[in-house]
Amino acid sequence: MKTKLMMLALLMLVPSLGFAQYPEIQHDEQKEKQWRSMENGPWDFAPDWYYWLFHKNYSGAYLTWKWRGFHSSLGVDFDEGDSNVKRIMPVRVIEEETQRLKVKKVNEEYEKIEELHKEEVERAADRNVDLMYASFKDDFNRMQDRITEGLLFCMTKSGGKMKYQVNELSRENEIVCQNVEYIHRQGVGYELENAKRQQAYSDAKVKMEGIVSRVAHLVGMAQCYY
Repeated sequence: MKTKLMMLALLMLVPSLGFAQYPEIQHDEQKEKQWRSMENGPWDFAPDWYYWLFHKNYSGAYLTWKWRGFHSSLGVDFDEGDSNVKRIMPVRVIEEETQRLKVKKVNEEYEKIEELHKEEVERAADRNVDLMYASFKDDFNRMQDRITEGLLFCMTKSGGKMKYQVNELSRENEIVCQNVEYIHRQGVGYELENAKRQQAYSDAKVKMEGIVSRVAHLVGMAQCYY
């Protein structure tokens, strides 16, 4: 008897074990129409009479005679222009375009900043290395030799009597040499564009040539008078 009862209980459990239970998915046409209307689908809502009675301003519902032959009747249509709300899709399109323009502007600004950064790096590299001194070095050394030899000749030839003139030219020459040395300095605190170095060296060369000319004139005087 017990065996029969157990078999009967198992047979009663078989249907529940043999068939899985799945939730039934139901299609909601009313919600679908509302979503499509708010996005980019046709402007239509359901149930139409409900929207005409309670949501006329929202839906733009209005009464119209619908001709269907013998089945013609008064019905409800929807006019988006009479609605006091707007679609979401155009707003999204505008927002996406605005965002795209913002990203484009940010990228353009980034490219400008990157370009300026590269230019600044190049200028920094240009300032840290003196590329101009080599073009003037030989001229400076040659003129300094002439100035030194000329002033020494004047002091020796005049027996020290031309000391004032020699000291004056020596002082002016020392100032020019100090300026050249300062321009040639490199490293932190002495960054200078090579174009400016070139101009400064050119100015120093002109001043040094002037001193050479005056020393030559002084040498001529020493030869004549002493």
